[in-house]
Amino acid sequence: MNRIEEAQSASVKRAQVEFHNFASLGDPQRALAVYAEENHRRAGVLNAHRELIGAMTPFLEIGANVGHTSYLLANEYQAEGFALDLSADALRHGVALMDRWGLARAPVRVAGDALQLPFRDGSLRLVMTYQTLSQFLDIEQVVVEAKRVLAPGGVFLLAEEPLLRLLSLRLYRAPYYELMRPWERKLYDWGLLGYLVKDVIGAAQEENFGIRQNHSMYLRDWRRLLKRHFARTAYQVFVPERGWGERWVKRLAVRLDRHRSLWRAAHLLGGTLAAVCQKAGERDPDSFPPVAQFECYLRCPDCHGPLTRGPQDVLRCACGYEAANEGGVYNLLPSRERAELYPGNREDIADFSLPGHETRLESGFFELEGVFGARYRWMGPRAAVRLRRLRTGPLRLRVRGHAHERSFQQRQRVYIRARANAADLPVLYLDRPGIFVYEADLPDAPEYRIEIEASPAWRLPPDDRQLSVIIGMVRLIPRD
Repeated sequence: MNRIEEAQSASVKRAQVEFHNFASLGDPQRALAVYAEENHRRAGVLNAHRELIGAMTPFLEIGANVGHTSYLLANEYQAEGFALDLSADALRHGVALMDRWGLARAPVRVAGDALQLPFRDGSLRLVMTYQTLSQFLDIEQVVVEAKRVLAPGGVFLLAEEPLLRLLSLRLYRAPYYELMRPWERKLYDWGLLGYLVKDVIGAAQEENFGIRQNHSMYLRDWRRLLKRHFARTAYQVFVPERGWGERWVKRLAVRLDRHRSLWRAAHLLGGTLAAVCQKAGERDPDSFPPVAQFECYLRCPDCHGPLTRGPQDVLRCACGYEAANEGGVYNLLPSRERAELYPGNREDIADFSLPGHETRLESGFFELEGVFGARYRWMGPRAAVRLRRLRTGPLRLRVRGHAHERSFQQRQRVYIRARANAADLPVLYLDRPGIFVYEADLPDAPEYRIEIEASPAWRLPPDDRQLSVIIGMVRLIPRD
């Protein structure tokens, strides 16, 4: 396994692409409200450090999701630059932001890998990332890559990165508030749940989906890392006050700190970190071409050579690499990674967000529902899909779905069971509503009839359908 795979495996990248495709605007009203709140919070960080940040053009946002913060820079700060995310589908949903928020300017949207940024050395003034670094097992690799693409004197801004807290028994991972049990919500409201759980509250849902989290960094670890790579750094720490259980400890920690700062409280209670880090060297205000000529900033993800932009709006490299403008997004992932993460309408996958998937469905599924990437079908007690092997080597079955809260009101244990060519696969038991991923190793075969059973089934009058769970994707994946 190479260093890039060690920092973030292919299975984790696959899970991230799937997650952001359907979650970024699956519930548009809720998502837009969250993005607006995040932009308000992030603007506060930007404004607090404007002097150190300086000019923002050209900028790059790593892990941009739909690109809402990049749209903030483009429209509120009149900056020009790039929004990059592993999920091309999430970036394409950015057009909904322009429509709903009445925006006039957009960033250049690029699907790419934070560990292999498709940008030339020293080409950018500002690189920023929010809630992203903790998704890599080796955070330093992302920091080094961000530093590479920064011009001398350029700024790397990271924010909303979780801080490991000292005061925790680390007993289990907790979901987000809306999926907590009543006793968990009570402890959360009192400010006591954080003393029991691993990582940050909410990590359970992403972990269950296959997205690995790295919440191993205390505040001092972040400081050591950033000091190794940057000449100057300004920090901003946010420490939660969830109820009396955290409020009293936070106040006591601040009183005991000789500078009356939040640093001791952050070590004890965790929270999040924002840091504005300046690369060594003198800033050159005249060294950047117009962002309208954005191909000047890019490099080929395969050979690292220059890219040119042709009359059909296709980026090309002399090595043969090409990336077309697909719905406003250029997919600049390395060729092998792009083929794996964006398989399209193939016979080894039934992705309900893609047209043509219905040809692989047999029985047990109802009509297609949902918006944007969150396309799904309800299934009855049993459903079947037929998939064909397209690659060599051992395979796994991956089923992405959602369990409704009604399933947990039937006084029966909720489970997902599968069979492949009449061979039984392991059973997955669910203890909470929400997103689930079922994975199981498959026997060797050229073709698979996958039968999915979900229990309990229930009805919601006046709808007379017998329903169990929602399914969004069924696919064959390699055993990593």
